[in-house]
Formats: sequence, C-alpha cells, structure tokens
Amino acid sequence: MIDTWLAELPHGITLSCRGAGARGRPLMLFLHGFPEAAFVWDALMAHFAQPEHGGFRCVAPNLRGFERSSAPTEVAAYKPALMVQDVLALAAAEGVDGRIHTLVAHDWGGAFAWAAANAHPARIDHLVILNSPHPATFARELQGSAEQQQASAYMNFLARPDAEALLAEDDYRRLWPFFTSMGAGPDRFGWLTEAVRQQYRDVWRHGLTGACNLYRVTPLKPPAPGQRGVTDIPQPPPERVRVEVPTLVLWALDDTALRPGLLDGLDAHVPHLTVQRLPGATHWVVHEQPQQVAAHISAFVTAK
Repeated sequence: MIDTWLAELPHGITLSCRGAGARGRPLMLFLHGFPEAAFVWDALMAHFAQPEHGGFRCVAPNLRGFERSSAPTEVAAYKPALMVQDVLALAAAEGVDGRIHTLVAHDWGGAFAWAAANAHPARIDHLVILNSPHPATFARELQGSAEQQQASAYMNFLARPDAEALLAEDDYRRLWPFFTSMGAGPDRFGWLTEAVRQQYRDVWRHGLTGACNLYRVTPLKPPAPGQRGVTDIPQPPPERVRVEVPTLVLWALDDTALRPGLLDGLDAHVPHLTVQRLPGATHWVVHEQPQQVAAHISAFVTAK
C-alpha cells in the first residue's frame, strides 16, 4: 500500500509525497530525477517496507518544482542548497531523530543526495546513487571529454527559456524520446506501457518550469556553440565534493546521457565506495531492473 500526502515544511515549501511502512521505523528516503516523479519508486518502497526486507519507513517526495510540490518560478529557487534544505526538512519530519538510514537517489535526485551527504554526513547512514554523476567527475568530463559533452548537449536545450512550452506540445512529443531513444518501450523490457505513460502525463500536466529550472540554474552544462569554451566549466573545490558517507553507486552501462567515464577517479572523492556496474540497463534502470536494484541495495545496507 502506497500512501500519498502533502508535507508542509517549516521553511514554507510543500512537497507532495508517496510512502510506505510504519512511521518510527528507520527512514529510507528516495529522490527522483528528470523528467520523473516520486511514483517511480513505488515498487522499491513497497519492497523495503516489508518486515522481511528491513521494515523501513520509505518516503519519496516529488522534488520542488515537480507534480504538486511547491514550484517557484524564479530560477534561483532551485539552487542545490535549497533543494537539500527540502530533503533534510522532510527527513526531520519522517526520520527517527531526523536521521536518514538510507538515501537512494537517481539523476537530479542524486545531485542533491551528493550535496546532502557532503554537507550533512552525520544525518545519513548510507548513500545509494543510481546513474547520477558526482559533481567533481562530471565537471572534469564536461571539460575534457568530447563523448560526455556530446552526451550532455541536451542540457542546453532544457535550459532554453521556451523549453517547458516546447516539451508540453503535442502530448509531450519531445519528452517521450528521453525514454525511447535509450531503448525503452515494448522492444526493451516493456516497462513504458500506456499506463506508465499516463502516470507521467499526470505529473507533467502540473507544469515543467520547475524541472527545466534545474538545468537553468546549474553551471555544470556542456559548452554551447558560440557561447563559451570548455575552460569555463567550474571545478568544485575538494572540500565541497568529498563524501564520507558509505556509498553504493549502481551504474547502468547503457546510459547514453551519462557515460561510464564518470566513474573514473570517483574513489578519490568518496573513500567508502562500492560500485556495481549494471549491463543491459539504461538511464531508466529503476523501471527496467527493480529486482536487481533492490537486491544490490539490500546487500549494501545489511553488510557488516
């Protein structure tokens, strides 16, 4: 059973949430990415809420700007520190003593999970990242890897001032290829059914400005033709990207947007690191391989 509610946070932001499991149990918090929403975690939350799989209190918010969560229109409202503030305020309401036993995050959710683990390591016991680049290796690859620059070129389109209007046209004609261009649909895994498409429509109809603002606010984008050179990619200082929290990275190797080179040198910034490479999976691994993802997370959080 998945519950839904609106969490009104002390700093004035409301997050629409989904969850499973009893309050008072250790918190497993799930953060989605673009162009997704909290519902993508339903199967994993139902799994980990069961007593035989840990009996966690599982919560997945729709991030600021998504679905029915607060969606400020100004770009500056989506800076990482503010998104992290949302996450930690929700954890204070849902976790035991405000702690997060396991923070699971994908794509943009991972960007905020990396930042939370760097800034607030005492609040997080375990970090699980699924195909979300660490800021240091992402900055490096955007600066020096032609492959990653090409793979990330879509970010400049999503940062355009008219991006949300273009994405919404013709039944979201420009959004579906984010899934299908990586091999989703009936010919691969079969997860992108009409029912799942309708779940996405129900999310996107609330608006896409907040989602696009994530791409507008970040300085970590590939160079756009005629705008800047690769040397303009900011390199984050080491103390702002070091993560001491025990971390599991699950990386789908067929992700065409985030290339495996992003894993190179990651252990220099994340000393307590476990990496599992997942062949035959794309960026949408949460949809494609939920059982394998659940098994890897279980093994990680129960390891002695």
